[in-house]
Amino acid sequence: MTSIYFYLSINATVTITACCMKLTTLLFAFFACFCAKAQKYESNWSSLNTRKIPGWFHQDKFGIFIHWGVYSVPSYAPVIQNSGLSYAEWYWFRLNEKQKDFSAFHDKNYGSNFTYPQFESNFKAELFDPKQWAEVFKQSGARYVVLTSKHHEGYTLWNSAEADRDWGRPWNAVTGTPKRDLLGDLTEAVRAEGLKMGYYYSLYEWFNPLWKQDKKRYVEEHMWPQFKDLVTKYKPSVIFSDGEWDLPDTAWRSPALLAWLYNESPVKDEVVVNDRWGGNTRGHNPSTYMTSEYGSGMDANVIWEENRGIGHSYGYNRNENLQDYKSGKDLILQLIDVVSRGGNLLLDIGPTADGRIPVIMQQRLTEIGNWLKQNGEAIYNTSAWKQSYQWSEGKRPENKGANYMANYDIAKMVQPQTNNAYIQSFFTKKGKDLFCILPRYVSQLRLKSLKLASNTRAQILSNGRTVPVKAVGSDVVIDLSGLKPGEAPAELFVIKLQNAL
Repeated sequence: MTSIYFYLSINATVTITACCMKLTTLLFAFFACFCAKAQKYESNWSSLNTRKIPGWFHQDKFGIFIHWGVYSVPSYAPVIQNSGLSYAEWYWFRLNEKQKDFSAFHDKNYGSNFTYPQFESNFKAELFDPKQWAEVFKQSGARYVVLTSKHHEGYTLWNSAEADRDWGRPWNAVTGTPKRDLLGDLTEAVRAEGLKMGYYYSLYEWFNPLWKQDKKRYVEEHMWPQFKDLVTKYKPSVIFSDGEWDLPDTAWRSPALLAWLYNESPVKDEVVVNDRWGGNTRGHNPSTYMTSEYGSGMDANVIWEENRGIGHSYGYNRNENLQDYKSGKDLILQLIDVVSRGGNLLLDIGPTADGRIPVIMQQRLTEIGNWLKQNGEAIYNTSAWKQSYQWSEGKRPENKGANYMANYDIAKMVQPQTNNAYIQSFFTKKGKDLFCILPRYVSQLRLKSLKLASNTRAQILSNGRTVPVKAVGSDVVIDLSGLKPGEAPAELFVIKLQNAL
């Protein structure tokens, strides 16, 4: 019996050992497979660019940009159209390089010995009401908001330990004068209104002592942990990176940072990221959306966003007057133009140092929102048609392709002219429906080279009024001559062609 027992014991041990080895092998295989799936994106652009931009961004179309910081105290720049010198948020940099307009203003009003960091004591935000801000944004028809978490001055609107440590002073809104988490409070209010929240984040800081001393240490000890802290705490839907041009993406270690963002961060599935991650990255990586700044934008074959202020500056500029602000009509026209070409519009406001959105900016946003309440179906969730515009006869303006300070003015391109062509209609599409957006009323709209389906129906989007539509040769004619005064807007109105495509 002993020998038999010994035999059974040995065989049982061998069997159990074999099973354990197989189980261990399976566990290792499962773990390796899990890790492979978890680490979907590697820290190189070839891998990162396999990630598609989340669809919500292309659908939402309209966002609000906010530039707010210590620069909101002097809130000054010369008014020079189509020039970066008009950016009030660059006050410290221009002052440091002794740009004559900034220096003259500063020395006269504050004194040559008054340093820029001293402005921080007047950045009080005492009238800041995040709920009221969020309500204004909701009423504007915007679907997402992007706040400057910090600009190139390095001052953060949340409690950043890296900011205070490396500047050697309280250099954030919580430990500084406001004594308030401005970013967190606005984030909570914006999300309560059902909007998405994102952040602008400057990679570099002009005069950060660590940046000036050792750029590699700055990236590793300041920028990286600060960026991760922002993302982990506040979970942005959008990251608008900027200030990248001094270093290539390899020095910023941008691919590794984005791999963390896409693989491990709490927003890995939803976050949308722009294309500013190094001096060599703009417009080259399809996992990021392209950015056009005070420019003419891009074509519909890429995902892109035009960003600009209502005036000539992003940060609030007290030196701007009424004529420096685009009208509500022109801003709506710009939104229509951008969306017809497949893009998004990120429209900037510059709050005051005490925390107010200037009333004229609120008024402009309200005008846009009122138009979108009636015509938003032609904007949200649409895509570009085969052509963005229909031109009249005549010579068309040249598009030189610039996307920065391009002196591009869509308002001029819709004005009827004798010899030159002008835009008669913008187009967007959604499923089988085609939207024709008219800059102004015409008694008859002839759409060239469009085949009319038998069940196509034309209606004015703002009031649902149907209008006659018929095929004339290879064209389609929409007859608006029977409308009485008040039955259609005089300008910027939309005709929906149901089942036209």
